[in-house]
Amino acid sequence: MLVLLLLATAPSLAAGQPSPEPARGAEAPRSRPLSGAELDARTNEIGGLLRCPVCQGLSVADSPSSMARNMKSEVRQQLAVGYDQEQILASFERSYGEFVRLEPPMRGVNLLVWLGPLAALIVGGFFVAWIVRRSQRDAVRAGAGLIPSDLPWRDTLPADARLADAVRRTRELAYGWPGGIPPAPRSSPS
Repeated sequence: MLVLLLLATAPSLAAGQPSPEPARGAEAPRSRPLSGAELDARTNEIGGLLRCPVCQGLSVADSPSSMARNMKSEVRQQLAVGYDQEQILASFERSYGEFVRLEPPMRGVNLLVWLGPLAALIVGGFFVAWIVRRSQRDAVRAGAGLIPSDLPWRDTLPADARLADAVRRTRELAYGWPGGIPPAPRSSPS
């Protein structure tokens, strides 16, 4: 048995590289071992899913910290052995907690993270619809004389002569109404 172990680690020792260790507490690799450009691409892809414990705002793939480089190296080693993405993410989650994932899985309390914004959007939409309906209902009631309106109509002028003159000039400049007097409403053809 010892001879087989030495033979298995001999090629990596001869190349000067440590033999990759399996994920702690994980089952046997479920994928094929990767190498070359495919290994580099998958390492960066999985490193992009992990949060750097030092920088916390960056992924392991983007972080310049030595901790992130070590984590990226561990991802690379696990991919080279044949562990798949879920096994690697589960390994890091066991070591660092669920916070290490940049995209938390949809389970438990994390459902609030995933569904909370959607729920807030739906509640906000109902609130806006309620406000609009209420204001339309109040406008209909005010037009029918059911609710007294304190708002001036468009042809109403203030009692103060200087303020009334300013309103007329503003209406003339803003709307092009001669003398600041609004045009008579058009009657619709029958």
